[in-house]
Amino acid sequence: MKKIILAVVSLVMITASCQKKGTESNEKNTASVYETLDVQAFATAVKKQGDVQIIDVRTPEEFAAGHLEKAQNLNWNAAEEFEKGIAQLDRSKPVYVYCLAGSRSTAAAQKLQEMGFTSIYELAGGYQKWRAAGLADAAPAGGMTQSDFDKLLDTDKKVLVDFYTTWCGPCKKLKPTLDKIATEMSDKVVVVRIDAEKNLALAEALNVEGYPTLMVYENKKQVWRYLGYLSEEELKKQLQ
Repeated sequence: MKKIILAVVSLVMITASCQKKGTESNEKNTASVYETLDVQAFATAVKKQGDVQIIDVRTPEEFAAGHLEKAQNLNWNAAEEFEKGIAQLDRSKPVYVYCLAGSRSTAAAQKLQEMGFTSIYELAGGYQKWRAAGLADAAPAGGMTQSDFDKLLDTDKKVLVDFYTTWCGPCKKLKPTLDKIATEMSDKVVVVRIDAEKNLALAEALNVEGYPTLMVYENKKQVWRYLGYLSEEELKKQLQ
């Protein structure tokens, strides 16, 4: 009887061990790598790759103004076009993805995971960080200069500056609030909205790293700064 019990126990242990190894193997086979790399790490990684897959998920207009060498433009905002382009890539090879500041590339990287890509690397801070690190050409000509910006601050009123982009959801949501403040508080506040895509050099000079970026200036000095959406009530508190 003891021999039978021992045999059964041994069989159970062996079965459990085999099942555990099988689970670990399956997990290993289905695991994917998704890492956010800083500029230098990203640059080093793509340089080491021979046939590198770099995806720029910005708009065609942004891409035309400057992009990483060997990058392919797959506009995240054009969902059908994006998925068709992604379908042409090799899922077994690493994919490097970036946008302007980071929000679109994060969403795109998550989509790549869902589509079965196993090695995904995102550029932290996007193309702005790449440019700031001196790895891209100078900012395109045109746009507001620092001198132009300083002139906007030459007032005895508070100046509320909003750096935005046309594709940014929170930026669009914030616009009606800013328009309302510009009207209701015109006696003491000047509202300035700046399209960052058309003023990259200025955005870089002011260390704008995401959108919307809000700043309040008083007597030409920055007294407050915030990244992200704020309600009308919260924003007005900063302008009292």
